[in-house]
Amino acid sequence: MNYTLKIFVALIIMMVNMISVAQDKVLTAEDAIYMNRELYPASVSQLQWIGESNNYAYASGNAIYKVGAKSGTETLLFDIDMINKAMSDNKYDSIRRLPRVSFPDDISCNFTSQHNYYNYNFVTGEIHWLNSLDEDAENVDFEKDTRFIAYTKDNNIFISIDGKVEQITNDENPGIVNGQAVHRVEFGISKGLFWSPESKKLAYYRMDETMVTDYPLVDIDSRIAEVENTKYPMAGMTSHEVTLLVYDLEKEETIAINTEGPADQFLTAVTWGPNGEFIYIGILNREQNHLKLNKYNASTGEFVAQLFEEKSSKYVEPEEGLYFLKNNKDHFIWQSERDGWNHLYLYNNKGEMIKQLTSGNWVVTQLIGEYPNDVIWFKGTKDSPLEQNIYKVKIGSDNITRITPDRGTHSAMVSKSGKYVLDIYSNTDVSREYKVLNSKAKVIRVIKEDKKPLADYKLGEMSIFTLKSDAGDDLYCRLIKPMNFDSTKKYPVIVYVYGGPHAQLITDSWMGGAGFFLNYLAQQGYVIFTLDNRGTANRGRDFEQSIHRQLGVNEVKDQMVGVNYLKSLNFVDSDRIGVDGWSYGGFMTISMMLDNPGVFKVGVAGGPVIDWKYYEIMYGERYMDMPDENPEGYENANLLKKVGKLDGKLMIIHGTNDPTVVWQHSLKFLKYAIDEDKDIDYFVYPGHGHNMRGKNRAHLYKKILSYFNDYLK
Repeated sequence: MNYTLKIFVALIIMMVNMISVAQDKVLTAEDAIYMNRELYPASVSQLQWIGESNNYAYASGNAIYKVGAKSGTETLLFDIDMINKAMSDNKYDSIRRLPRVSFPDDISCNFTSQHNYYNYNFVTGEIHWLNSLDEDAENVDFEKDTRFIAYTKDNNIFISIDGKVEQITNDENPGIVNGQAVHRVEFGISKGLFWSPESKKLAYYRMDETMVTDYPLVDIDSRIAEVENTKYPMAGMTSHEVTLLVYDLEKEETIAINTEGPADQFLTAVTWGPNGEFIYIGILNREQNHLKLNKYNASTGEFVAQLFEEKSSKYVEPEEGLYFLKNNKDHFIWQSERDGWNHLYLYNNKGEMIKQLTSGNWVVTQLIGEYPNDVIWFKGTKDSPLEQNIYKVKIGSDNITRITPDRGTHSAMVSKSGKYVLDIYSNTDVSREYKVLNSKAKVIRVIKEDKKPLADYKLGEMSIFTLKSDAGDDLYCRLIKPMNFDSTKKYPVIVYVYGGPHAQLITDSWMGGAGFFLNYLAQQGYVIFTLDNRGTANRGRDFEQSIHRQLGVNEVKDQMVGVNYLKSLNFVDSDRIGVDGWSYGGFMTISMMLDNPGVFKVGVAGGPVIDWKYYEIMYGERYMDMPDENPEGYENANLLKKVGKLDGKLMIIHGTNDPTVVWQHSLKFLKYAIDEDKDIDYFVYPGHGHNMRGKNRAHLYKKILSYFNDYLK
């Protein structure tokens, strides 16, 4: 063998060894539990369109760069030194790091520093102070040019106008809450302040909770523990009362919108009309089966018209407001599940339906907006329940065009011209990638390629597949095999479950939606299995509503389809099956163990609902009705009645100050278990809410892992 050939062979051997070593990397506990940021997917900081232009911006270091969507030409837009020069010239305090910016137009950006708001013109280099806020301001809501800012403090509303603060509510009773999200943040409600389009009026929620029972949470930090009451309206009990008011900035007057009806009805889908003359509200009865979309005069508060109504034998769940068209302000888009799937409907302002814009056995998951030439962009599951792609449809046409070329889960920002899209996506093969697309679905360029952060790591093989429910529905499943899988061995299984509405655990996204911790558990020698049962999200109205009035029945049946499949696999040890879940997943974990004694050797249930009559009105009554209306359903779902059937090791974990699933749930289960002479393990996180944050979350993951290692492995 000549010298050159020897060197070549040596290099090949070295490269093979390097690849072998690299592929032997495994996730450490620190990687999985503390979520090592070096293993995160690629990201582009502050990626966004610049005003009305076809240029996009991104941040790198302490600078913002501009890129032409079509040309790809990249230039420095501004950096921190340029901003600080402008700040210094105006005797404003300098900034230490590049702030997060937004672009109200093509030539300037807005940013905040030390509770002050600025506009920086990167063409002229000029900077202008816009406004400032109290450091204790909460629920901050900006009108369009940031000169007016509404916010709350101690349950009252304030408006900062060019730095001058005006208090517009003066309620001293802590049971009166102004300007905040109401109805326990259900029905798509995420805020309580609503600026009118012309910024002359501010609509806001006023919630009277004085009639709602105080629920005690305990603060143990003081020497003598103190009670901190919260208002918690349990199913079947007295609910809070919500009204919508409008404050006129010019008249300095407040009027109430005359939403006639029972005091405990729900007000949602609050939307201003395009010119600020009218305001629209979805009025949902407490039974949640009858929605009226009403129009009101924003100056007098008087009822103008009922545009339409939606009824259901089970429930109606409005989650989006009206979207008024820019090119035809007498028309709006409404989202509804009335045909069994969430779709877009075009209406005029008289309440007459003009056209159903989308249809089919799939769901629209997001209305992105209207763009030139009457084109509506949206996100949906048209190609697969596991995917979320970007589509567009022209008003007047039935032709829906898919824009995103790659399979997977997408999010997108469309330029104001509608000519270009910033596409961010992942799938089971791509951790995250950024692309510029045009409106014809052509890739213009890749902004950031997939960096494959786990390429050097040896993970267990993941597969996604379907099983059939007893009703014939496809149930999507995800299975992760242990690292160094040996088909001749028998492995323990951990079933990870949530199972409730508004959640989908299995998607065509990075790791199939599993995350680091479940993959880390697979590395420890467990088969990890997850199934999205009936009741979960993005599968249509009937799939979700099949659980109505009987929570825990069809969900558990579907999960047992998955368990029986697992038992059929020759590499699964049927005597070592565990189950783990949090919140609704905690309810499911215990339900699965009690309804199928002897099947599950170990369970870990976090923040579990135990008895649905102890859960809150808005969510609980939607799915179960009131306790006196559905006594059989509540009785069957009451896990206290089944404690005696427990067979296996069970650990319950709860935050002592949980305001969502109150501590009473698991404490009562513990009491019943003691009375039934059942040995369960119980762990609390003092002072924590519905989940653990920060370093205590790492503690939680370690606790879960050690419990399965002790009793399942």
